[in-house]
Amino acid sequence: MHLRQINKAIRKHISHTLFAFVAGLGTSAAHAGNWCEGGVWVDAMLGSYHINPDPDKHFEQFNPGLGVECWLNNQWALTAGGFRNSLRRPSYYGGGVWSPDFLHWGIVRIAAMGGIISGYNYGNWGLGRDHTIGPVLAPLVMVEYKRVGANFIVIPPIPSDDLPFTIGFQVKVKF
Repeated sequence: MHLRQINKAIRKHISHTLFAFVAGLGTSAAHAGNWCEGGVWVDAMLGSYHINPDPDKHFEQFNPGLGVECWLNNQWALTAGGFRNSLRRPSYYGGGVWSPDFLHWGIVRIAAMGGIISGYNYGNWGLGRDHTIGPVLAPLVMVEYKRVGANFIVIPPIPSDDLPFTIGFQVKVKF
């Protein structure tokens, strides 16, 4: 099997895995009861704000997408989803969220998300045929009131794609 075929198989496997994960969690929170004891949230990615972008770059501010958070308890979650990124490309992500108890104040929580994301040029250290799959480690500010909330995600710059620091905005509903 050639390297190109292997990379295509890896991308296909990752996309199918993410789809199965999102579909499996999104179909019924009751079935995920034991796994997602802290709750299941469905996220709608809405947009982004780019901090000090290159004036010659025209990043997309509207970034529609869907995702899911499966909270294993009050501090740990699994997350996956997809959206159209600021470079007008499809992006898919998967990973974990850590929100320690000592960073909860009423309706506000501070957390960190780590995992992988596709759709950006990661240069020589990226995975996939075009090096478009790479790691992500991002702080989050979550605001939650009963069954509705919002996530503000601070995405670090990706220099190989000239992407500056970006703040992503999601709204979410708990099931």
